[in-house]
Amino acid sequence: MMAASSNRRTVALSFLLCFTFGDICAGTPYIFRGKLKGGFLGTPRHSSNVEPPPEKWLVQRLDHFNHADTNVWKQRYFVNDTFFNSTNPDAPVFLMIGGEGKANSLWMTTGTWIKYAQDFGALCLMLEHRYYGKSHPTVDMGVKHMVYLNSEQALADLAYFRSNMTNVLGLQKRKWIAFGGSYPGSLAAWFRLKYPHLVDGAVATSGPVFAKINFLEYLEVVQDALETTVPGCTEAIQTAVRGVEVNIPQSVGRALLKDIFMLCDEIDERNKNDIANLFSTLAGNFENIVQYNNDNREFEGVADANITIDTVCGMMVNETLGAPMLRYAAVNNLLLKVHNETCQDFKYDKFIKEQQNVTWPEEGGVGERPWMYQTCTEFGWYQSSDYVHHPFGHRFPINFWTQQCVDVFGPNFNMELLQRAVSRTNDDYGGFGIKVTKVVFPNGSIDPWHRMGIVERPGDESHAIFIKGTAHCANMYPASESDPKELVEAREQIKNLIAEWLTE
Repeated sequence: MMAASSNRRTVALSFLLCFTFGDICAGTPYIFRGKLKGGFLGTPRHSSNVEPPPEKWLVQRLDHFNHADTNVWKQRYFVNDTFFNSTNPDAPVFLMIGGEGKANSLWMTTGTWIKYAQDFGALCLMLEHRYYGKSHPTVDMGVKHMVYLNSEQALADLAYFRSNMTNVLGLQKRKWIAFGGSYPGSLAAWFRLKYPHLVDGAVATSGPVFAKINFLEYLEVVQDALETTVPGCTEAIQTAVRGVEVNIPQSVGRALLKDIFMLCDEIDERNKNDIANLFSTLAGNFENIVQYNNDNREFEGVADANITIDTVCGMMVNETLGAPMLRYAAVNNLLLKVHNETCQDFKYDKFIKEQQNVTWPEEGGVGERPWMYQTCTEFGWYQSSDYVHHPFGHRFPINFWTQQCVDVFGPNFNMELLQRAVSRTNDDYGGFGIKVTKVVFPNGSIDPWHRMGIVERPGDESHAIFIKGTAHCANMYPASESDPKELVEAREQIKNLIAEWLTE
């Protein structure tokens, strides 16, 4: 979710994928704690016939809950009034909620929500999440300054933005619909929950609403998706992982692994964190593909958009590629190639050093420190290897993930703090028992994050749409001729719900 861990993995989540709009990769894996670098929702490619709107800035309070604190900062937002039917008193306002990556103005011209805006004559707004992109509330990301980064402050930012835009743009009688995907999907639902007088409905796509430290279910969904798509895939992966495990204790074996997996550094078999990160990174190769399988991401320019479960599992069951471990390496090397990486990084200390950097990335590039902070202080959602039946080995257990919080932010960010934080998040928003009206929760059956989301109708006045055969945030992407029937129907159902909310 988020919701989740760019998606390049914290040390552990896998790959190196750099988006093209100023984001910086370094040694962080490209699926980071369940999210791609740059956010769960990727960056679209520029369409030459549609110019994106310019960035705008709003003076925002630093701490919405301490009225004695008068500090302010500037938050970035975007406006697209191309479709706005201002003469129609029923024309709504659509608000796209930014999340754990920089808000890109290109999303103001594409995606399903833009099609809805055309249909309803809506004014489109997008607000960037504090601490991401160019929205820097503090001088740096030191621990003492990160206390203002949490979902509650983000929701209060949305509330003030909504009120301010209403007054500045004369929108007093307009209805507002919030949109978000993954973590912003959660925010969309929570915005409606906490500020129902400010938002008239919400589309909470792939939103993980239940905080959980050990997200065992993630690899359970990955396992099921791989095996049901290509029988024999998980057995081949399991055999390959055993081969890696057998080779690590031997100097000749370690040299072999470095060579066939194109590792950037020598393997130190005594460094448990390096070993954990290596196994997690190799698992992340498959996690990323499952999470976004067959989504219409070609328009984003994502290098691996056309690589699917069929692709990687087809390689794993292809005996002409050699023994299973060689096939496992072939998948890894294919992904390195498509992302223009010369080697696979897996060194834990290098990752920790990167996350300890408190300076803001240049040009609004995406750093992973803020998302790590939120997982360590609100959500957890660590995709550990503790689920029994997955094929990727058990070398990246939950303590590997929670130790990262301590190593990056200090000894106070321990398991005790995390347990309190996760309990508080669920108490605050309701978790799976969320009581909210006029929210639709679309989720894909292949998306591992659906296990932390709402997949059954939570009440008479909210809806869940479980889209068979689709992955993360699939309904938010532009329609494609290859879209399955269930996805086409889901988009239409969402549109009909919006129409209901706007006429009530």
